[in-house]
Amino acid sequence: MKKVSILSLHLGYGGIEKCVCALANMLVKKYEVEIACVYKLYDKPIFNLDKNVKVKYLTNVKPNKDEFKEAIKNKNIKNIFKEGLTSIKVLRKRKNSIINYIKETDSDVIISTRALFNNWLSKNKKDNVLTIGWEHNHHHGNMKIANELINSCKNLDYLVLVSNNLKEFYENKLDNTKVVYIPNVLDNIPDKVSNLKEKNFACVGRLSNEKGQLDLLKIMNKLKVTHPDWTLEIIGDGDDKEILEKYIKENNLTNVVMHGFQNKEYIDKILNKTSIYLMTSYTESFGIVLIEAMSHGIPCIAYSSAEGANEIIENGKNGYLIENRDEDKFIEKINQLITDEKLRKELGKNARESIYKYSSETVEKLWFEILE
Repeated sequence: MKKVSILSLHLGYGGIEKCVCALANMLVKKYEVEIACVYKLYDKPIFNLDKNVKVKYLTNVKPNKDEFKEAIKNKNIKNIFKEGLTSIKVLRKRKNSIINYIKETDSDVIISTRALFNNWLSKNKKDNVLTIGWEHNHHHGNMKIANELINSCKNLDYLVLVSNNLKEFYENKLDNTKVVYIPNVLDNIPDKVSNLKEKNFACVGRLSNEKGQLDLLKIMNKLKVTHPDWTLEIIGDGDDKEILEKYIKENNLTNVVMHGFQNKEYIDKILNKTSIYLMTSYTESFGIVLIEAMSHGIPCIAYSSAEGANEIIENGKNGYLIENRDEDKFIEKINQLITDEKLRKELGKNARESIYKYSSETVEKLWFEILE
C-alpha cells in the first residue's frame, strides 16, 4: 500500500484545513495517509478525520502572531522585542520541521498545501517520491503572487488547482510540472433537502474582510424595510466578529443571528431550513460553501468578484452571479427569489443536480489517476 503524506500548517479552523481533512478521508480508502502538521493548535483536529488517517505534529510550538500584534498595538518595546524573537524561533522551527520531515519520511507521495512548503519540497525531495503542489488561493491578478507559486512548483511533478480558471492561467507557465484541475470535494451529499419555504437566508464562512459579511449586513439593513420577517443566519468566527456585532447592534438588525463556528451537523440543520444562500465575498478560489448549500437544494446568490463562484453558479439556472458588486442588483435578485416560490424551487432543484460532479466518487477518481 502506498503511503501519502499531506503537509499542513495546522488542523484548526480554516478552509484549507477543511479541505486537507476531506482529502485525507478520501485517500485513506486506498492508501496509507499521514498528515504532517507543523502546529498543534487544539487537542484534536477541528474537522472530522477518518480514524485510519494518521496525524503527526512536527513541533511543540504555536505561532505568536496575536501576541506580536498586541505588543505593537500597545507600543510596548520590551514585549515587541520579546515577541519578535519568539516569532523568529517559531518560523525557524516551522522551516526545519518541514524540511526534516521531507527528508526522513518513507512516503511514496507528498502533497504540499502552500507555496512556502512547495519551495522546501522542491529543494529537498527524494528522487523516487511523487511530489504535488496543491493550491487553493487565487492570484487575483497579482503577478507577484502568481510568480511565487510558479517558482515554487518548478521541481514538482504536479500542480493541482481547484478551479479550471486557475488551470488555464498556470498550465502554460510551467514546463516540467503537469498542471491539472481537481475541484474540492463535497464529502457528503445529504439525503434531505430544504423545502425552501422557511423565511431564512444563510451565510457560512470565516468572519473576515475578504468574505464581505459587512456588505451583507448592509444589504440586510435595506431588506428589513420590505422583508422584516426574513432572517439571516451567519455561521462562522473570525477577526471581524466585533465589527459585525457592532453594526448589528447599531442598526437594530434583530433579523440577523450570529451562530459562531459550528460543526457540520449544526450547519446542515441550518441549511435544511434555509431558502436562499447569500455570498458577498470579495474573493473565493473555489467556494465550497456554495456547493454545500446547493447539496441541500438551495439557490445561491454571489458577487462575481468571488472567482470560484463563477465556476459553480450557472447564472439564472442554479443561482445568480452579480457583476461589479452591484448592491442594488443583488437585492433585486433576492427580492425576485423571495416573491417567486416557483422560481426559487426551480433554481434549487437545478442547484442540487449540479453538485454531483463534486462528489467523493467523482473527485477521488481524479486524485487516484495522478497518484497511480
